[in-house]
Amino acid sequence: MTSVNPLNEKVSMNNPMTTNPMTTNPMNNMSNGSAANRMQPMSNPTTGHHINPLNVQINPHSVVKPVSHDMIPASAVPAAHHTAPTNPRTSNLAARLPHRRGDHHMFLTSDDNAMMKHIEETHIPDGRDFDVKPLVHIIEDIVHRATPIAGHVHEAKVQAHLEALEEKAPQNELIEILNYLAYPIQRIKMELISKCANKEDAHSTTMSLLHSLTTYAWDTKVAITFAAFAQLYGEFGLLTHQYTTNPLAKSVAIIMELPEIMTRQDILKQKFDAIHDLIDKMLDVTKCIIEFRDVQSSQNQHVITQELEMLINTAHISTAAYWTMRAAVMCAAMILNLIAIGHEQISSTSEAWEISSLAHKLANILDHLKKVLNLCHQKIEEKRQYDKFEAILRLLRTPQLDNMKILSMLIHSMDDQLPLFDGTHKRRVSLDVLRRKHVLLLISDLDIAPEELFVLHHMYDESKTQPNRPESNYDVVWIPVVDKRVTPWTDAKQMKFEEVQASMPWYTVAHPSMIDPAVLRCIKEVWGFKKKPQLVVLDPQGKESNNNAYHILWIWGSLAFPFTKARETALWKEQTWNVELLADSIDQNIFTWISEGKCICLYGGEDIEWIRSFTSSTRAVANAARVPLEMLYVGKKNPKERVRKNSSIIQMENLSHVVQDQTLIWFFWERLESMWHSRTQQDIPGETDPILQEIVTILSYEGSDLGWAVFSRGLAEMTRGKGDLIVQVMKGFDRWRNEVSDITTFVPALDRQLRDLHSPHHCTRLILPSTSGHIPERVICAECSRPMEKFIMYRCCTD
Repeated sequence: MTSVNPLNEKVSMNNPMTTNPMTTNPMNNMSNGSAANRMQPMSNPTTGHHINPLNVQINPHSVVKPVSHDMIPASAVPAAHHTAPTNPRTSNLAARLPHRRGDHHMFLTSDDNAMMKHIEETHIPDGRDFDVKPLVHIIEDIVHRATPIAGHVHEAKVQAHLEALEEKAPQNELIEILNYLAYPIQRIKMELISKCANKEDAHSTTMSLLHSLTTYAWDTKVAITFAAFAQLYGEFGLLTHQYTTNPLAKSVAIIMELPEIMTRQDILKQKFDAIHDLIDKMLDVTKCIIEFRDVQSSQNQHVITQELEMLINTAHISTAAYWTMRAAVMCAAMILNLIAIGHEQISSTSEAWEISSLAHKLANILDHLKKVLNLCHQKIEEKRQYDKFEAILRLLRTPQLDNMKILSMLIHSMDDQLPLFDGTHKRRVSLDVLRRKHVLLLISDLDIAPEELFVLHHMYDESKTQPNRPESNYDVVWIPVVDKRVTPWTDAKQMKFEEVQASMPWYTVAHPSMIDPAVLRCIKEVWGFKKKPQLVVLDPQGKESNNNAYHILWIWGSLAFPFTKARETALWKEQTWNVELLADSIDQNIFTWISEGKCICLYGGEDIEWIRSFTSSTRAVANAARVPLEMLYVGKKNPKERVRKNSSIIQMENLSHVVQDQTLIWFFWERLESMWHSRTQQDIPGETDPILQEIVTILSYEGSDLGWAVFSRGLAEMTRGKGDLIVQVMKGFDRWRNEVSDITTFVPALDRQLRDLHSPHHCTRLILPSTSGHIPERVICAECSRPMEKFIMYRCCTD
């Protein structure tokens, strides 16, 4: 009786080994016997590298020595691995390849190299591509369930493996692959039985299998051979598990003398633990070979470079496949011999030694494969990140129909999860909520200051009170910058992320893992993010319209909509230096004082004695000149305990008004810095820019502990001065009393007095944080119009 197999080969069902691949394959001129004869005798294990798991004496001449302990034949490595590469793109490849002492010992003779050449010559793939992962999953399930006898350590490992396997390999994928590979598996199984019955050596049998599987890819050859062995192993395991309870199994076991064999459980435990250790290594190597196949798959073809090809070649997949298949041959022979010879085979010293030798060899092979795989994945990831980075840059510069394409690239949705968290309604949403809107990407790390969040929260809420206004047609999305390649993600960081996320009313990325490394590179290299938060603006077509709108939002709020550079320039052209620009809304009384035409004084500093002297002398001058004057204490940047105490004393002694909220004191100085950053990027020379000079002057006061003051008559004329000069002028009011006739002359007269006392000798300091973004190389002193020197300052302030 005959049957046609899926490979269109006619096979006798009475003798499944009728078709001998060694007689039909065009490469059958290779002599198995001569190949075996080229193998060298095994050295004494007591002086070798292997460990005998059964602790029995071994005759060193009774077994055939495996070719070596290590994996890579020095002569089999491509020439580029041994000589200085000439290609500059790959010149540093050899230095990065994994290397162990002894790697060059794998095949030391020309005969050994010839043997590996013969192995390569058996490989004539026909281009068929099988995904054998489902088959390997079922193989793994079989070998872990089938072990007849195992120690407690092995039983624990088996249980862990089985739990991990439960969610793998859907049955439909397995059925699909078996439609093509079921017959080859059966054919190899029968060939294994035949070769073992004829007592052929392991190398000859392995070569025969390679000839039988000549048209398959390396991973498929290994999977088919492994599956054939798994059947034999599974059938034996099934019998040993059931012969004590199942009458049919008991009868079959009696014929096989299985009960007698199983009485030697002390030795069998050692034997099967050693076999299973070898099987585990076979599985690991098989998975690595499959992973190399995935690396070279069509979906990665766009990232396959010459350097990556060379890297893959150094893995020596054919060598790994040969030794994995040879291990399967050895294990199959041991199981079949155990059945055929019985208890006499249980304590075979030759098999014990070969198990140990093969396990050691596969461990070395696995180590090498993993190192090369890691390098391959690193190269693929680098190429993928480079391509994505370039794609992001193209999208940011090119208008699209809408902003969905760039947003989906910036915020990667994993497993079809909703990528955004709506901070107002506390739910996950899709990117569609941002379609055709102006989007402000709030970029920061997890340590964003509570003060910044407070002010942003206030501005955001204010813009949403009238949603129909054009300037309300924008949304904010928080992009947390967390590079897991630099700092690992911990439970503490997760809690911190959730805490910050919960405080934001706008949209946030659902999790930092949705921000790809290529996006982080864009954030740092293109948008210049360091530490200080930024607001990158994307227009409704997804084009970048401003790489940092943080400063103009701080200065003008929603009036800066749509937050473009052009809008920033237009706002500055309309702007003059006045107290409204300087103070904005840090205290609502300011707008009332402006409308009433009063003289307004903003002052700061930390010395409470200077504050008492300044406020009392200034109040006395205002009363004497009949000038309606209101004073407001604005402290210092980063107000700490001393500023809080000063505010309390000022209120208690009724010296002046104070900014009630310490966050608004912080905002006053932060906003002033934003004005400096924004103004320095305008096309106006600093020497001729009066607004920039005033900003620099007041910022320089922040570095002084003594004090300072600014005077303004409504939105009209202004003057300012350092604390010691101000007090000196106020206490000498009698000298310039005649220059003041009413409120309109008070500020001009004060300004003249301060200028008269101005000395050419001065020391002006402008302190800006290193994380504040763009720092110009040239800054002009507001006192003398000369370029200022740049210093680096380290400050620790415990207040």
